[in-house]
This record gives sequence, C-alpha cells and structure tokens, in this order.
Amino acid sequence: MGDPSQQVHDFNPGIAPSGLFWTIPIEPGAIKVNPVTGEARLRVQALKIEDFHDFLTSIGIVPGPPPLPSRVSFDVRWMGHGAPVDLHDPTFGFMGHYVTGPATISFTASNDKSGVVYSSDATGQSNPASPAVGTEQNGVFFH
Repeated sequence: MGDPSQQVHDFNPGIAPSGLFWTIPIEPGAIKVNPVTGEARLRVQALKIEDFHDFLTSIGIVPGPPPLPSRVSFDVRWMGHGAPVDLHDPTFGFMGHYVTGPATISFTASNDKSGVVYSSDATGQSNPASPAVGTEQNGVFFH
C-alpha cells in the first residue's frame, strides 16, 4: 500500500450505514457477459463518487478533510477464448466452469473541484492471475 501519509486521493463510494463498504449499484447495461466464450465487459462513465483524500480517512480511522464530489470512469474487458477451467469442491459446496483469457482495464478519476484527471496507463498491464469468466454454483444451488 505504500506510505499512507503520501496519499492525496482515495476515490470510493464510502461505507453504508449497514457496514457494506466500497460497493455501489451500477446500471444493468453497464456489464455484458458471455460465459461460453469467456468474454465480458464492465463499462461505467462519469460515476458520481467521493474523493476521501486517503484510505485512513475513508474508513474513519483518522479525521481528515471532508470528501470532495468526484467522478470515475472505467472500462474492464475480459477477452476470453482461452483454456476452459472446471472446479468442483464438495467440501465447500462449490463448482464452476470458466473460460480464461487476457483482461485489461482503463480508469480515469477526477474530483469536481479540480481540472486534474488521473488516468490508468495501458502499457505494462499483465494478468498473472489468469482472468476468467464463467458460471458457478454454491450454497443451496450446489447440488
């Protein structure tokens, strides 16, 4: 994570009264998935979010400046068409069928009070964890 005192932005939706954190609903059309080919795309444009300045302020451990209204956009793509992977674990009641393939992400963020835009760098992205898209069954749906 690095030195928290050096952080100047933390874009996230905050913590809900229920305790659910960093989770926000998105439009149903923002995601498209094809579990047969392993292709998927999650695309969100100008999502209203807050900039909490740093992680510790974001989770309420230390006081900090009030969050600034901000916007983020991201486009995550799973290309699929790789090797199929089947998992079956009766001990934990879980099984799934996935199709592997490379994935990429582009991301921009800015707060509404500044003209500064932060963007991801497409060069150097790698997928050491073998991204995959598929279907799974667990819990009451396992059997």
